[in-house]
Amino acid sequence: MQSDVLRILLVDDTPKKVGRLRSALVDAGFEVIDACSSIIDLPERVETVRPDVVLIDTDSPGRDVMEQVVLVSRDRPRPIVLFTDDDDPNTMRQAIGAGVSAYIVEGIHARRLKPILDVAMARFESDQALRAQLHARDQQLAERKRIELAKGMLMKLRECNEEEAYTLMRRQAMSRQQKLIQVAEQIIAMNELLGH
Repeated sequence: MQSDVLRILLVDDTPKKVGRLRSALVDAGFEVIDACSSIIDLPERVETVRPDVVLIDTDSPGRDVMEQVVLVSRDRPRPIVLFTDDDDPNTMRQAIGAGVSAYIVEGIHARRLKPILDVAMARFESDQALRAQLHARDQQLAERKRIELAKGMLMKLRECNEEEAYTLMRRQAMSRQQKLIQVAEQIIAMNELLGH
């Protein structure tokens, strides 16, 4: 984030006037960089204006809102704060599951906006760190499987044991200044090419 002022994309699909919420945000010290009354095409709007936070004000978050939140969370992750009158626990769970960082029921008061957005930012950053850790673990596991596969192929091809195959792969990686996974992928590709 370039400055201390959070840049907000405001989506207000309630019958209320969008100006009231925009004024409350500005009064609380935030910059509303874009405001719209429709949730449709939210991922594209997020890509275009690149807000720090997406704030959605809706009477009740329906399927369209949830779908758009899922798309933003998947493709262009941002903290998403949802203000609504819907206090149904199932709707809350769905919204959090879709990627909402903060689900706020009841009216919006300017003095509450900063702490709400601070919590949403912290939760979003925590979620993103957890996702990155899970992705790194998944990638490590996938790489280990590929290395084990290549090691098995090398054992069969060279008629050697597991330790010898691993040593051969490590030596190859060091001599070519490559990662072990790169050597493993080369072995697998060569094996497939030769039809073994």
